[in-house]
Order: sequence, then C-alpha cells, then structure tokens
Amino acid sequence: MDINDSIALVTGANRGLGRAFAQRLLERGARKVYATARRPETVDLPGVDVLPLDITSPASVRAVAAAAPDVTLLVNNAGIQTGTDLVTGSLDAVRHEVETNVLGHLEMIRAFAPALARNGGGAIVNVLSAMSWFGTRGAGAYHLTKAAAWAMTNGVRLELADQGTLVTAVHLGLADTDMSAGWPVDKIAPSDLADAALDGVEAGSAEVLADQWSRDVKSRLTLTPEEFNAAMDRALAALTAA
Repeated sequence: MDINDSIALVTGANRGLGRAFAQRLLERGARKVYATARRPETVDLPGVDVLPLDITSPASVRAVAAAAPDVTLLVNNAGIQTGTDLVTGSLDAVRHEVETNVLGHLEMIRAFAPALARNGGGAIVNVLSAMSWFGTRGAGAYHLTKAAAWAMTNGVRLELADQGTLVTAVHLGLADTDMSAGWPVDKIAPSDLADAALDGVEAGSAEVLADQWSRDVKSRLTLTPEEFNAAMDRALAALTAA
C-alpha cells in the first residue's frame, strides 16, 4: 500500500516510537493520523486526530474502532516492559505484560480487521523486538510476550490474507526512547525505525528487520540452543562493554 493518502491509527502515540510513527506518517503524506494514548492530553503532535485508548480495555478498543472506521493502516506500537523474571518475578506483572503486549495488540487487530476489509484491505504493523527470539535475566516476561506476539502476528497474517490485509512484523534491538534510557549503547533513532517500517509496508514486506542487531539475532536461529545462548552471551557482553 501507499503511505501517501493513507488513514492511519497509531497506538501509544504520545511519546517514543509511537510519536515518531505519527510524525513520519504526516510527513509522508498520510491523509489522516489518529494518535491514541491512555492519556490523550499528553499527545503534543500538531496535525493528528487524538483519541483516548487503553488497549487492555475491550470497551476502550471498541470505542476507538467506532470512532475511526476509515482506517487503512493500523500501527500496533503501545507496549510495556516491567523487568520481570518468569520464575521468581510477580505473576501479576507477567500477566500485565501479556495482556498489553500480546492480547492488547490482538484485541486491536480483531476490532479493526472488518474496517480494513471494508477499506480495501490495508495493512497492520506490529512493533515487536529482537527479543522475540532471545531472553535475558530481568526481562523474561518481555521475551515471553514478544515471542508470543511474533507467533500471533504470523497467525493473523494467514487469517487476514484472504481480505487483502498486509501484516508486517517489525523487529529491532534498541531504539532511542525512554524505555532504553539506561542502556549506554548505539540505538536506532525512532524516526529511522518508523521509516524502515513504513518502507516495509509500501514494499509489501511481511517482516522488517530494522537494525543490524535484529538481523544478527535472527541469523543465529539455525544454531542449537546451546550455541545460540553462547553466541548471545558474547554479543550482549560486547554490547555492554562498548
């Protein structure tokens, strides 16, 4: 699809990657951009149509779908990271990440799929992570949700193919946002990530590997678990030592 003249809705558009997506959509000629956030008053980007949205609330998702029936591009960006381990961490925190990062995105897809079909098929962008494929101590819940979201994205793509909806998975290492502020390493600029994803949509790509880190991680998936874990340990050590 062509980003120019599209009608897009971006979740979590008040900051970070979501704000960058909304801004680049406007700059690339989108006819309308719905910018959604749990606290809509925090959206400060001129030119967008602001809507309140909590993706963990079915009622809120239904309301935003009713308010934006003309959408042709859905960008599922909103997400959280609680820093929770799977075995010893809070199970409530794990559930909260699953409800947000997996079920929240699926709720949005289910709500907007009929509108996308009516509007010619359109496209869905799911912002995932290189952590779809690996975990670290202190981020087990995040790894779980991104792996599940990757599987969900692949399943949804198959189910929506007949209605002509493109479903694009976007993977990245670290973007220069508040979530990664504590990591003193090279990070992709949010605007560059948004452009890579939107370029992928225009090219009809099912998957976008937005940076070298995500490309390197995926290239190791043919290794045995032992080899993969050893390679990731070396890569993470080199990353943090840089």
